[in-house]
Amino acid sequence: MIRIGILGAAKIAPPALIEPVKKRADCEVVCVAARDAGRARAYADEHAIPEIAEGYEALIARPDIDLIYNALPPHRHADLTIAALDAGKAVLCEKPFAMNAGEARRMVEAATRNGRPLVEAFHYRFHPMFAEILAQLRGGAIGKLCAIRSEFSVAIKYRPGELRHDPALGGGALMDLGCYALHWARTVAGSEPDVLEATAKLSEYGADLTTTARLAFDGGVSARIRTSMAPGQSFKALLALQGTAGVLVATNPLHPHRGNQIHIRRGLSVKRYHVSGQSTYDHQLAHMIDVMNGKTPPLTGGADAVANMALIDAVYAAAGVNRLV
Repeated sequence: MIRIGILGAAKIAPPALIEPVKKRADCEVVCVAARDAGRARAYADEHAIPEIAEGYEALIARPDIDLIYNALPPHRHADLTIAALDAGKAVLCEKPFAMNAGEARRMVEAATRNGRPLVEAFHYRFHPMFAEILAQLRGGAIGKLCAIRSEFSVAIKYRPGELRHDPALGGGALMDLGCYALHWARTVAGSEPDVLEATAKLSEYGADLTTTARLAFDGGVSARIRTSMAPGQSFKALLALQGTAGVLVATNPLHPHRGNQIHIRRGLSVKRYHVSGQSTYDHQLAHMIDVMNGKTPPLTGGADAVANMALIDAVYAAAGVNRLV
């Protein structure tokens, strides 16, 4: 039985972990910690979590926990993830992995030093839809990859305390949403890009509302990335791949269990279909448990997580955004 502790009374934890755990017999959520004990108790009562810890460090120190789910804002990912790894726990860390590539490297070094799994919670990556996209690409369905267009955008309303509008906590469209668009592009390209140019529109609070970037991958593969959380922005999760022999468009690679489509056009031939599966979070939890049991290597984390943070850093730098982190 894998015993899980949650760092943070987070909105993401119920769909991302608590509900998937209820469907399995090989794991359980045993404890949660929050900013204060009262908040932790209310959250535990709401979600039927047996116990609370008096603080984040107290939860990490518990000997009856095997896996820590770090659902806190990005500014608490590095210190608490490293502490958990040093305490002998496995860690599933929410995206974006860290505040910058330097923090990400220290996290990965801690995982290596302690011999414990550290997985970044890019939940989309564990769904069969993305495996299908990669299989079609590698199988030559559109010929040699030439160009990528990747976007994840959705309006996120400003309100006091909204972490995604606070750069000091790891907010901003590129950090919260664009990390996916960059990861999609890097994963299908299979290499690390140069940033040719980038632009960012900042809010009065210093968070980027809309960021775009143009990238160059190995083999002459170009990519255009867009992400926006600006007011009035409609939901868009799209990955489009241009090849020498055709085009592949993947609609909603983010949450394919909520509806998805793969569209492949090659000459006059057009194929449209969807990929079935459980929720991305069910697949993520299954993958995490398989990694902990030594059945599979992790698909995220490690050098991949460091590279994604390095690309985020590079896009911000190219856009002239001084993040002060």
